[in-house]
Amino acid sequence: MTYGGSVPPRIPYAVRALLAVLSGLALWLAFPTHNLWWLAPVAVALLGASTWAVGGRRGFVLGLLAGWAFFVPVLSWSGIYVGKLPWFALATLEALYFALMCAVVGYVGRRLDRGSPWTAYMVIPLAWVVQELARGTTPFGGFPWARLAFSQADSPLANIAQWFGAPGVTFAVAGVGAALMAAAARLRVRWQTSFIIAAALASFVLLCSSAVPSLDGRRVTVGIVQGNVPHPGLDFNAERRAVLDNHVRGTELLAEKAKGDLGERVPEPLSLVVWPENSSDIDPFRNGDAAAQVQRAVTAVGVPVIVGAVLQEPAPDVSNVSLFYTPGGGEPGRYVKNHPVPFAEYIPYRSFFRKFSDKVDLVTKDFTKGKGLGAFRVEAPSGEYWALPTICFEVAYDGLMRDSVTQPGKESSILLVQTNNATFGYTAESEQQFAISRIRAIEHGRSVAHVSTVGVSGFIAPDGSVTGKTGLFTAEQGIGSVVVRSDRTLADQLGPWPEWLAVAFLAALCGAAIASGRGDRVDQSVPARSTKDPVD
Repeated sequence: MTYGGSVPPRIPYAVRALLAVLSGLALWLAFPTHNLWWLAPVAVALLGASTWAVGGRRGFVLGLLAGWAFFVPVLSWSGIYVGKLPWFALATLEALYFALMCAVVGYVGRRLDRGSPWTAYMVIPLAWVVQELARGTTPFGGFPWARLAFSQADSPLANIAQWFGAPGVTFAVAGVGAALMAAAARLRVRWQTSFIIAAALASFVLLCSSAVPSLDGRRVTVGIVQGNVPHPGLDFNAERRAVLDNHVRGTELLAEKAKGDLGERVPEPLSLVVWPENSSDIDPFRNGDAAAQVQRAVTAVGVPVIVGAVLQEPAPDVSNVSLFYTPGGGEPGRYVKNHPVPFAEYIPYRSFFRKFSDKVDLVTKDFTKGKGLGAFRVEAPSGEYWALPTICFEVAYDGLMRDSVTQPGKESSILLVQTNNATFGYTAESEQQFAISRIRAIEHGRSVAHVSTVGVSGFIAPDGSVTGKTGLFTAEQGIGSVVVRSDRTLADQLGPWPEWLAVAFLAALCGAAIASGRGDRVDQSVPARSTKDPVD
C-alpha cells in the first residue's frame, strides 16, 4: 500500500492513541465554559493525524478513545444528580459514533491517499457532518448535543450558519482541521505548500468574519423572567408553588421596570413577557390557585405572558407545554413539546432499562409528544409578529427549528427558547445550551429570547450577539429591544440538503475506496516489477 505523502504512515500506534485522547480533550476545551473555540479545528487535525489511513479496525478503536476523552467531560452535567452510570452510558453511546466515523476515515484514507490526497482529505469534513447527522437522529430521535458547530458561537466560522446551517459550520471547522493536518504533514518536505495552505486558511477565516448577518428589521420590546428555584437538583420543583410565585413576583418587578424610562435602548413599549420551561409545574387548568397566580402576573404587566407549564394530560401521561395568556383572558394558546427527551422525560422500554439502573423510576410519568408546531401572534405598536416557542433540548434539533421558522404565514417572527437548567446544577450545561441558541439565531436570521428558570438567560440578535445575559441561580428580569425579521436565510431555503449531499459524497468516497481495494487484490495476482514507495 503506497502513500501520497499526506500524513507520515509510520506513526507508532501508541502515539496515535495519545493523539486521539488529546484531540478529544482539545475539543472539550473548545466548548463552554472554556470557550477556546479555536481548539476545535486543532482537535479535528489531531484526530485526523491519529486515524488517517490506519484501516477500519484501528480507526474504530482510536475514534472510541477520542470520543470518550471528549464526551465524558463535555457531558459531565448529565450525571450530576443521577449518578455515573447514566453519564458514562450516554458518553459511550455518543463515543461510538466517533468510532464509526474514524473507522471510515481510517479505511478510506488507506485506500485513497495514494491517489489524489486532496480528494481523500474531503472524507474528514464529510465524515464529521454525517456522524453528527447520525447521532442527532438515532436512536430514539438522537441526541445532537456538543456538535462541532455548537462550539463556534464566538468564532468567525459561526457566520457560515446563515448559508448552510449548523452542518455547514461543522463542515467548515472540520475542513479547516483537515487543512491544518495537511499543512503539518508537508511542513518538513514542502514548506511552500504549508505556507500556501496557511495563507488560504487565514483568508477564509477573514472572509467569514466579514460576512456578518443582517440586523435590519423593526424592533419590538420583549421581557423575560428568570424566577429561580429554592434549590438545584432533581427535586428543584418540590416546592412547586414557590417556583410559580417566584415568576409571578419577577413579572411584577418587570412591570415596574417597564413603566420607568428605559431610554433609547428600548424605545418601544413592552409587547410580550416570556417565562421559562417548568415555571408552573402546577397545572393551571386543574388548580384554581395556580390559574389565579398566572392571571395576577398577566394583569400586572398588561401584555401577553408565555408560561412554561406541565399539564396532567393526556392521562396517564403528562405534557410539557408553552401557554400563551393574554390580558383579555380566555383559553390560552398552547404548544406541546414535540421532542420529549428519552430517559429524562419518558423512558423507552422501562422494564428493560430498570435492570441497569433504578433511576429510570425517577420519571414517574411519561411526557407525551406534541404533534403541531407552535406560533403565538403578538400585537405590538410597530405591528404584529409571531413568537415561535421551543422547549429546552429542542433547540439542538435542526429540522424542528427550521420547520418552526419556515411556517407559512408566520414570517415576521422571533424565536423563544424556554428551558429549565435547575436539574444540572452549577455545570456547563446552561452555557452550552445558550451557545446553541446563538448559532440558531445566525442560522435562521432571527432574534432569540432565551429564558431559563435559573439561568443563563438573555437576548440574542440575528448576528449571534448577546445582551442582557443573566447569572446562574439568580432571580432576574430582563427587557430587551429585539429585531423582528421575515427574510429567510439560505440555510432555511436549502433545508437538509447540505447534510444529504454530505451523505452522498461520503458514500461515493467509500465506494471508490472499496473499488480501490478490489483493484489491489487483482494487482497482487500479477507479478510486480518494483516500487520505491514505502509499504504499509
